[in-house]
Amino acid sequence: MPLIREQLVDLLAAVAHELNEYRIRKFKLDTFVDSYISSCYVHVRKPDPEIFRLALDISHAKPHQVLYIENTPMFVQIAEDMGIRCILHRDYKSTWKS
Repeated sequence: MPLIREQLVDLLAAVAHELNEYRIRKFKLDTFVDSYISSCYVHVRKPDPEIFRLALDISHAKPHQVLYIENTPMFVQIAEDMGIRCILHRDYKSTWKS
């Protein structure tokens, strides 16, 4: 029986095609990620706000409906400036608490 989720899981990444494909296979991301918005596919990189706009468009989400988890403070700030809720990832424990 397929897992029924209330949330979409979209992956926003700024990596090369080979690394992206490796991570999808290695960590079996295709078992729970709904879409991949990766710079290797969309040809826009963070910190360009356009990659966040593309992610919103692809997921059909409004900024307030999104939770973005990121380990780079500058990228968190850009997303927050667009109205996206963010968690700055520092370590597993603090991110899980957030």
